[in-house]
Amino acid sequence: MNIFSNIKENEAYVRQQCEKCDDIVIRPMRLGDEKKVDCLVVYIEVAVSNMMLDDSVIGKMINHFWEISPEKMKEFLENNSLGISDVKELPTMEEAMKAMLAGNAIFFMDGYNKAIKISSKGYPNLGVSEADREKVLRGSKEGFSDSVKSNSALVRKRLRSTGLKIEEQFVGVRSDTLVHILYMEDLVYEPLLEEIRERLQSFEIDGVLDSGMLEQLTEENWLTPFPQFQTTERPDRAAMELLNGRIVLIADNSPLALLLPTTFNNFLQVSEDRYNRFEMVSFLRCLRFMAVLVAMLLPGLYLATIRFHTQILPGNLILSFAQAREGVPFSGIVELIFLELAFELIREAGVRMPGSLGNAIGIVGGLIIGQAAVEANLVSPIVVMIVALTALGSLAIPSEEFSSPFRLMKYGFLFLGGFFGLLGMILGMYGLISHLSGLTSFHIPYLTPYVGRELDQGQGDTILRKPFYKMRRRPVYANKNNRIRLRRK
Repeated sequence: MNIFSNIKENEAYVRQQCEKCDDIVIRPMRLGDEKKVDCLVVYIEVAVSNMMLDDSVIGKMINHFWEISPEKMKEFLENNSLGISDVKELPTMEEAMKAMLAGNAIFFMDGYNKAIKISSKGYPNLGVSEADREKVLRGSKEGFSDSVKSNSALVRKRLRSTGLKIEEQFVGVRSDTLVHILYMEDLVYEPLLEEIRERLQSFEIDGVLDSGMLEQLTEENWLTPFPQFQTTERPDRAAMELLNGRIVLIADNSPLALLLPTTFNNFLQVSEDRYNRFEMVSFLRCLRFMAVLVAMLLPGLYLATIRFHTQILPGNLILSFAQAREGVPFSGIVELIFLELAFELIREAGVRMPGSLGNAIGIVGGLIIGQAAVEANLVSPIVVMIVALTALGSLAIPSEEFSSPFRLMKYGFLFLGGFFGLLGMILGMYGLISHLSGLTSFHIPYLTPYVGRELDQGQGDTILRKPFYKMRRRPVYANKNNRIRLRRK
């Protein structure tokens, strides 16, 4: 609906739409030096600064309107004589209400058939804080906040180029959540960018309150437990991936950005891998890949060994296992399931408890339950060690969403090893690798760069990392015309 020239009609419409919205301020006023003109300002109380303050943009504009004639007021609005950085004419009521609900002030003037959007301080948020989930010893300590525009600015701070493009889209019929699509114009693969735009427009939902909802609505294969989007709360990681030709999605009210496309290899890398020397980085990456195997296979291998394949262990070790299990009334499978579930309960309780209390519960709970279970002869000490090593393996995986599938598959391999021995474990690994081989993220094979060598990889950034000066090529998902990232002068 177009905005009326009559201020009374505009005010009636706004009051009807904002009925029982006590947090929305509708302030009529009469401005002008002699012939007073009816005006109207509409804003959300906590999102807009006090408009009568001298340092407020709205306050400066209104104070200026007290001193000029009504004829000049219209000219002033049309030409933006104050030079306000973020001011826009809105021709329809729908656009005006949308801008107001986004945290801006909306100004109406009698006889003027457009509304003026004026930016102010916006909704309250936590501001820039330290990244909690992705701790690093070297590199920036800044983390994303809940404001999408602040997050985009943190990336722009690191990539000071007009080649960094930021597109806005709104998703959610009622939440009207702002989503930013970030990409480097000369590095992005255009068909990939177009597909992301289409997927964001392919659904209609009441509201999107976090980037995790976007991930689930736009993923290709919803049956797999493996994430097809990578998340980060670090602006430097987002900037680094943009230089690799990837695309970043940032949703308002979410401190996590989505990186896409993604591969198995991406989840086992951290941002400081680029800041440290290649020898240590390669060693730590080998540890992370080993952690994946330990988190997924160790309980099943233990059961397969003690139940079916005792001959592969030294005799002293077998006797030690048998002695440790003496008096335990349960089978090895029941022991492991009991302790694994107990650890998951402790882990979940620790996450939900506030601050340092959660850490204390995790440590004390694990010690008390493990020690009490051993002394009561409910479990053997070796099983406590197996569960502890499995937990350390899952915690060593850098990405929380990537460790979750292995925490689930651990139980599947536990049953396979407990009932079918090593043959069951091998069949389970065959099924897992087959599944991963067929999985894609925006048409990029999930196991890239370990499969599809014909796609011309060669960037030297896999389990072992090359020296930095030899990492001259971008990954396969970058624009093929700009694959070279480093040249000697």
